[in-house]
Amino acid sequence: MFIRSKRLFLRPGWPEDWAELYTAINDEGVVRNLSRAPWPYTMDDAMAFARRSQEWMLPHFFVTLPSDKGARLIGSAGLGRHGDQVELGYWIARSHWGQGYATEAAQAVLGLARALGHRRIVAGHFANNPASGRVLTKAGFRRTGTVAPRYSLGRSGNAPAVEYEAVLDAGNNCDDHDLMRAA
Repeated sequence: MFIRSKRLFLRPGWPEDWAELYTAINDEGVVRNLSRAPWPYTMDDAMAFARRSQEWMLPHFFVTLPSDKGARLIGSAGLGRHGDQVELGYWIARSHWGQGYATEAAQAVLGLARALGHRRIVAGHFANNPASGRVLTKAGFRRTGTVAPRYSLGRSGNAPAVEYEAVLDAGNNCDDHDLMRAA
C-alpha cells in the first residue's frame, strides 16, 4: 500500500532503506519519545526495521518528502497493536519538526485505517513531549483523560503517557480522497 497526501508520499520500507532510516532516526531526542525504538539506535536496528514485514490490517510506512531530486525519508508512521487495541505511531526526523509533516502523515494513516474498516484508533505521547499531543489533536484525536505509565525502550523504563483516541466514523476529518492503494 502507498499513500499520497498533499506534500508527502508514504510507502512501505524496503531493506535497502536501512542507511537512510538510520541517518533520520539516530537522534536521542527522537528515539526517547518512542516506545519501541531502543537507544542507542544501531545499524542492526535500522536493518531489522527496514525489512519488517507488513500486516494487511496494520500497515506501516516510511514518510518521504518528494522533490525533483527524488524522495527523502523523513520519518515513519503506521498502525500497530497496543494490547488489544489498534494504535497509531509516528516519528519525524528533528530537521523536519515544526512543519506539519507529523500531522499530515497521521491524518493520511487515519484515512487508510478508516478505509480498512478500523473504527477506533488509539495513540499517546509521553507527558514531557506536549508537541506530540498537539500533532494528535490536529490529526483528529481527543484526549481520553488517562495518563498511564508506558514502557519506552529509548528511555529504558516507564514514563507517564497521555492517552488519546480517534473514532473513525462518517464525521471524521480524514481525507479518503488522498488515498492511493496498490498491492
